Amino acid sequence: MEFVLIPLAAALVAALTLVSGFGLGTLLLPAFAFFFPLEIAIAATGVVHLANNLFKLGLVARWASRDVVLRFGIPAILAAMAGGACMTLITRIAPIHTYRVGNLDANITWLRLVIAALLAGFAALELWPAYQRLGLSRRALPVGGVLSGFFGGISGMQGALRAPFLLRAGLTREQFVGTTNVISTMVDVTRLLVYAFGFAFVTRTRIDPLVETWRTPALIGAACLAGFLGSYVGARLITKVTLQAVRRIVAALLFLVAGAMGAGLV
Repeated sequence: MEFVLIPLAAALVAALTLVSGFGLGTLLLPAFAFFFPLEIAIAATGVVHLANNLFKLGLVARWASRDVVLRFGIPAILAAMAGGACMTLITRIAPIHTYRVGNLDANITWLRLVIAALLAGFAALELWPAYQRLGLSRRALPVGGVLSGFFGGISGMQGALRAPFLLRAGLTREQFVGTTNVISTMVDVTRLLVYAFGFAFVTRTRIDPLVETWRTPALIGAACLAGFLGSYVGARLITKVTLQAVRRIVAALLFLVAGAMGAGLV
């Protein structure tokens, strides 16, 4: 069943990003979280996100502004290391509270609470008109890199914190697209390397049964291919215009998932 539901979710999410304005990682993480432990869901989402970035890198990387990539991207990489390390360390902390709802065992953990808060927070930022119009000085690029990289390292959600810092960086539309893609790829590569190190040497006893079998890599590979297909089909069938009604529906679903995650049900 997972080999049907996860690729289907990846394809639908990839298409939905074109009209909702929400990033692929923000929408795909909750889908993976229903099937995997949260730390695995974060890493799996990172792999799919990186694959999509690499798919686009050859098309748009030449437009990237080298100066902005260095001033924003280097701090983002360093902060992503710290954020990724925090994520792997948080997974070792014992659950805060465990309870039962019917046949479901619910575990409230620090990782679930952090990711739930970030998911709800980023959903709120995406809907806040004043934030969407916010543009910060070019001098704040290193600060933006630290914020975006750190929270991207923890959860993979980084776009909402990156955009305000790049909007006033004097970039053309093409440069904005290329620079965003290069920086996002840099953060994805960094955090996945940190996850791999942390999972291998810090949380090894918890996730080995999942990552050492063929099932998890196969599911992630299927999700990557489905994400490509969803983006390809969506780009041709759906006008690339953000629809406010869709944004509100998606945000409401994200708030519900965040609540369920914080309560230990997801």
